[in-house]
Amino acid sequence: MTEPTVAKVTSIFIYPIKSCRGVSVSQAPITSTGFRWDRQWLVVNSKGRAYTQRVEPKLALVEVELPNEAFSVGWEPTKSSYLVIKAPGMNVLKVSLSKPCEITDGVSVWEWSGSAFDEGDEASKWFSNYLGKPSRLVRFNEVSETRSVDPDYARGYNVMFSDQYPFLLLSQGSLDALNKLLKEPISVNRFRPNILVDGCEPYSEDLWKEIRIDKLTFHGVKLCSRCKVPTINQENAVVGSEPTETLKKFRSDKVLRPTRKQQGKVYFGQNLVCMDSLTGGKGKIIKVGDHVHVLKNQIEVVCLVDRFNKLYWRYMALKEKSFLWQRVVEGKYGSGWTGCVKRKLERKKGKSRDTDLGTH
Repeated sequence: MTEPTVAKVTSIFIYPIKSCRGVSVSQAPITSTGFRWDRQWLVVNSKGRAYTQRVEPKLALVEVELPNEAFSVGWEPTKSSYLVIKAPGMNVLKVSLSKPCEITDGVSVWEWSGSAFDEGDEASKWFSNYLGKPSRLVRFNEVSETRSVDPDYARGYNVMFSDQYPFLLLSQGSLDALNKLLKEPISVNRFRPNILVDGCEPYSEDLWKEIRIDKLTFHGVKLCSRCKVPTINQENAVVGSEPTETLKKFRSDKVLRPTRKQQGKVYFGQNLVCMDSLTGGKGKIIKVGDHVHVLKNQIEVVCLVDRFNKLYWRYMALKEKSFLWQRVVEGKYGSGWTGCVKRKLERKKGKSRDTDLGTH
């Protein structure tokens, strides 16, 4: 049976240089580390440590361009292919996509350290002048380096300079629901997703354990915990307090994960890995307009079923805070979920315990 379409891909974003502006594209080839070109470059300090918007908000104003054909399957750069970099008050910088680069050691981003290709003195001078401190531009060394994602969540998958996982998916419905709570609506670029979908209920992506986009299957790894970056206006690099302050009220671990150790985090969006990226073959690509089909749903509140009272409390949190409870009961996520939820509540009246609820 063909799974119904729950949403469509409306935008695809790639961020060639980590923490710099993204590129909106109509299609994107998928590699073993995510979208091709995504977070392939990184700006580092004199000690090789990564610069991000968390400490250098000005990176939000750095625009990046790649050749249009760079997003076609099988395309390879030529001597005339460049990564073009622009920023306010700066001359245009062109970085060759094909020239050999020198290797530099001691590059580090979060827990990972290794070697990378150094893009040379011209790029170093450009970023040093822009940031006002010693900087270099490096490119991930796919030939000799591997950066694995957390094996507790997705064993066997790798990234380049992404924070955690190869893909971040967000729904327009979630953004719209959040904007209704904010005094000043914000753009999707605050959250820097790779895939934006529309047509589904707000926060539906929280439940997506396994989805198919066109012919490719993606696994929902974990909700994306948000750092400082969403509070940075991507148009002027000014740092504020929103949307984090509002998200704390209904998207914090205290609300969504009350039985776990509290870390003061807020969540928005779903991290993904592409299950097909581990297999051989070419032609893996997704496009704007592709349909999204849910193969497996997951409500995290039923994954830790053991103590019924806490489970019920978490259901109520969903009812009041994120609309998911109503959607489950209304059958928005399938009759299987509706039935098991109602049976669960009926059993509460008889004080019975049920530990067989899990992933559907």
